[in-house]
Amino acid sequence: MSRPAPTPVAPGVHRLGDHGVNFYLIEDPDGLVLVDAGTPAHLQQLDTLLAGLGHSPADIRAVLLTHGHADHTGLARPLQEAGADLWIHERDDVILRDGPRSSMRHAKPERSLLPYLLRRPSALALPLRLARSGAFTAPPVQGARIFYGDQVLKDVPGAPQAVVLPGHTPGSAAYLFPDRGLLFTGDALVTADGFADRTGPTLVSRCFTHDSRAALLALDRLDELTADLLLPGHGEPFTDGVRAATRQAREFGVH
Repeated sequence: MSRPAPTPVAPGVHRLGDHGVNFYLIEDPDGLVLVDAGTPAHLQQLDTLLAGLGHSPADIRAVLLTHGHADHTGLARPLQEAGADLWIHERDDVILRDGPRSSMRHAKPERSLLPYLLRRPSALALPLRLARSGAFTAPPVQGARIFYGDQVLKDVPGAPQAVVLPGHTPGSAAYLFPDRGLLFTGDALVTADGFADRTGPTLVSRCFTHDSRAALLALDRLDELTADLLLPGHGEPFTDGVRAATRQAREFGVH
C-alpha cells in the first residue's frame, strides 16, 4: 500500500500517516518524540523519515499516545522494544494491555457503524484500510508509563503537558508543547471526519466516540489552552487558534 511522504508542518515537526490518520515526529535537542504511533503498515514510512534525518527508531525517546484506538497505537510495541517510553492515560492503558480489539469493551462507541455506512457507503474505506494495514492485529503492549490527570511530562524531551480530554475514549488526551506553540489533539478534536462528511474542526462521530457529552465538555478544557498550531489525529493542521477550533466544533455539533 503506498503512503504519502511525510510532511513538515512546523520547524522540526513532521506529519506521518496517510489520508486517514496522522501521527507526528518531533525533533528536540534532547531527543526525538513521536505523538501517536500510526498502524503497523506505517513502519517503513517512519524508518525512511528517520534515516533521512540521520536517525533510527532507537533515537525515539518517547511515544505520546493520545488514546488507545488501533489506528494510533500500531507501532507502539516495536518502538517500545527499540527503547522508547510509551505514555498513555491510565484509563486507556487497559486497551494497550488487552490489544486493539478490546476497545469495543473498554471504550464502546455510542452508536452502531451501520447507520453511518447506509448514509455514506464510501466511508467503509477507512475501516477496510485499517484492517489491511494490520491495525486490528497489532500485539498487546505492556509496561507503558501512565498518567492520571493533567501533568507536565518532565522526562519527555520538550516537557510537554498532558491534558486529559475524556469523551472520544475514557482516557483521551492532548499534548501541549507551550514553548513551541504546538497542541496535538489526537481524536479529541479533529479536522476531518469521513463518517460525518465533515472537513473542519469537529468531534469524531458517535460511531467511534465513547461519550459524546463528555467530548463536548472537553472542549471547555481546550479553551483554557493557548497554541499557534493544532495538529489533530485526522485531518489538516489548524492555524486559527484553539478557541476558533472549539467554536466551530460546537457549531457543527455531534453526529
